[in-house]
Amino acid sequence: MYIEKNWPPATMIIKARDLMRLFRFVLHCGQLGVARPLTLLLIVYLSLVGPAHAQQVRDTLKVGYLDVPPLTYQAENGRAEGVFIELTRQVAEEAGYDLEFRYLPISRAYFYLRTGGIDVWPGATDIPALENQVLESFVSPFSLQLSAWGVQNAPPVAHFNDLIGKTLILIAGYTHSGLDSVLESSPAITVIYAPNHRAGVAMLARGRGDYLLGFRQAVRAVLKEFPVPGIRDYPVRTRNAAWVFSLANPRSAQLRDEFDNAYLRLADRGEVPLYRAFSEGFVLPGLPQSP
Repeated sequence: MYIEKNWPPATMIIKARDLMRLFRFVLHCGQLGVARPLTLLLIVYLSLVGPAHAQQVRDTLKVGYLDVPPLTYQAENGRAEGVFIELTRQVAEEAGYDLEFRYLPISRAYFYLRTGGIDVWPGATDIPALENQVLESFVSPFSLQLSAWGVQNAPPVAHFNDLIGKTLILIAGYTHSGLDSVLESSPAITVIYAPNHRAGVAMLARGRGDYLLGFRQAVRAVLKEFPVPGIRDYPVRTRNAAWVFSLANPRSAQLRDEFDNAYLRLADRGEVPLYRAFSEGFVLPGLPQSP
């Protein structure tokens, strides 16, 4: 687990005990006839320190994120990067929060959301493993699509039965919106794993599987670098991207409202994409219910 902390710039803060000492010093100097110039100096000092102190009073939210480039990922320098990460930074800044990023595998991210190890996850709505454990933002900046990717000669996937008798490549460490257990328990489907989306595309291109189950944005990012002629994708399930807040944090409802309102203000100013209405999402016909 990697932790990235985005602290505000260092500022001067005067504490109450130090202030009392300063006033006592001024009173003592009054007996020596130099209290007035010191008092003026104190006023100037407090006028400078006061605003700096106000900037420092900001809560820090713990943000969990996954390896789903180009949406969220860890750069080579260890910094959290990605389209959704930058949106999260913009919204948090507008809402008045600092962020501490934690790079996590998906199972650990779910665990931390349930137990309060993180405050928020820039992720997706309607995750079965998080039911009754989180609050989702009312704002959704974009949709997420899980697709079945096939090469040129692969038949189209229009129904779950089209996957029967096929070998599916899944990305290790992902729950695939809860589908991993459904697919693994299906005796007529063979499941193999790739360590990441790039390896999954390579395995598909080499004929190691019939279809790759991967997020559309992530696979498209790989294909920009390593094109595969004739590759096509068929939607399996769509969900709304959202900020997911841990109910273990007693301020989760307040945080959600503040993030929603901050996003709406940014959208009105044209600084982030216009907010979109939540959709019910697409589910591949015949797809068994995820546990």
